[in-house]
Amino acid sequence: MDRRILDQAARHCRVVPGRPLDLRRHPPNWLPVEPRSTLHRATLKDGAEELLEDSRKRLADQQEVLWASNGYALLIVLQGLDAAGKDGIVKHVLGSVNPMGCTVHSFRAPNAEELEHDFLWRAARRLPERGQIGVFNRSYYEEVVVVRVHPEFLAAQRLPGITAGPLWQSRYRSIREFERHLSVNGTIVRKFFLHLSKEEQTKQLCERIDDPTKFWKFNQRDVEERAHWNDFHRFYQEALAATSTREAPWYVIPADRRWFARALVAHILVRTIESLKLSLPQPTPKDRRAMAVAKRALAADG
Repeated sequence: MDRRILDQAARHCRVVPGRPLDLRRHPPNWLPVEPRSTLHRATLKDGAEELLEDSRKRLADQQEVLWASNGYALLIVLQGLDAAGKDGIVKHVLGSVNPMGCTVHSFRAPNAEELEHDFLWRAARRLPERGQIGVFNRSYYEEVVVVRVHPEFLAAQRLPGITAGPLWQSRYRSIREFERHLSVNGTIVRKFFLHLSKEEQTKQLCERIDDPTKFWKFNQRDVEERAHWNDFHRFYQEALAATSTREAPWYVIPADRRWFARALVAHILVRTIESLKLSLPQPTPKDRRAMAVAKRALAADG
């Protein structure tokens, strides 16, 4: 497996703006190269892990340039059902970057203060500064998926005279305009839906129960939410299709094989920052004169 294969995989997984999305055409265990045997699958895994490590190093280098140039920010949106691997993406993909240049925020159910504002308000407060990478582990997309699965959450928002039907199209439009505004003002948005199979989720949740080091992640509600599996996928399918744009594309990442999901997300992020063609700031003639004076002063000071 090499970078060209990951380039092809990224194109395959990108949700085309303006087209309907059928998640059944994006199998959670998809690989760009079909394993011919158990040995070949192991070889693919080793290759993907090597590419992940390479991307981690390149991402760390690119983050430094992003930070130093101070013109753009990168916002990474991670969505997916419980146990889809969102935390793992943060740990394994972004673990190499300078933590001073990266912020991670996990969105839970809105608190009392947040419910007093529009559904994008709390996200706007957490946006990364210029030069920074920001990660939303869950996001405002919960407001067009989870709230549809659980309409009782909508009542707490006390929306004036808005019926559910037109509401979702209105929110899709608000999201598109919000992300377009971010793009125009220098915040690059990349969104990843970690597409997990029910069988793999069962495996991951059982590990949380059986493994003492993972039990702290277990939540009984994660099991109860499986009753809404089809609804979650139906609403995600609609939301991704309605909000994938040229400026802020969605990628449906096959998440059953985590080694491939991490390698692919890391590769897309590296390509994204590289496409900005940034470079480290260079000193102006005025800067050079000031540095020469400073260097003489330092030499004189011993």
